[in-house]
Amino acid sequence: MTDFAAARRNMVDGQVRTADVTDLRIISAMLAVPREQFVPPAMTGLAYLDLDLPVGAGARRLIKPMLLAKLIQAADLGPTDRVLHVGCATGYVAALLARFAGEVLALEEDTSLAETARAALSGQPNVGVATGRLTEGWPQAAPYDAILLEGAAEFVPEALFGQLKNGGRLVCVLGAGPAAKAMVYCRTGSEIGGRALFDAAAPLLPGFVRPREFVF
Repeated sequence: MTDFAAARRNMVDGQVRTADVTDLRIISAMLAVPREQFVPPAMTGLAYLDLDLPVGAGARRLIKPMLLAKLIQAADLGPTDRVLHVGCATGYVAALLARFAGEVLALEEDTSLAETARAALSGQPNVGVATGRLTEGWPQAAPYDAILLEGAAEFVPEALFGQLKNGGRLVCVLGAGPAAKAMVYCRTGSEIGGRALFDAAAPLLPGFVRPREFVF
């Protein structure tokens, strides 16, 4: 039988701390939140491996712990920040964010995953789950201090920039394949500035895939 508490410690020590994640709030949250409760029962033994874990139908994944921790650290969250989490899947990341952000809105377009997330997060008073198209964000509750995409986008998610507060940050993986980069975009007034953080690879989120061109 898997010792999940020991597996969490090993995940943090072997994957997160070694990746220059120094924010103790992130480390504490990842030690506390049981990732095995956010994956299908058949996958619990794999919950703490360095993998993008399948959840639900199709190609949806919980992104690997190391990349996740680095993206959250790049969002530079404060204790009163309002965060939009795009592509919440089963709710694991929202559960982490809820431990050190002020308010989290978890957005999911797969209705089955959204219901799973609602059930998993039902005891979190500062987390809400919304169902809607990921590419549209959730303007009803905007603006946000930070937006985090749990997955990759093949194009800059410009449609979400208008939902950021002045000084707000959007963090995502941009691109597919070996050229993909973790990016942070910051809003200053009406201007958006972006910079690459590190090489990264993540599963593509629904709606953030470029239309494929036909080749004759």
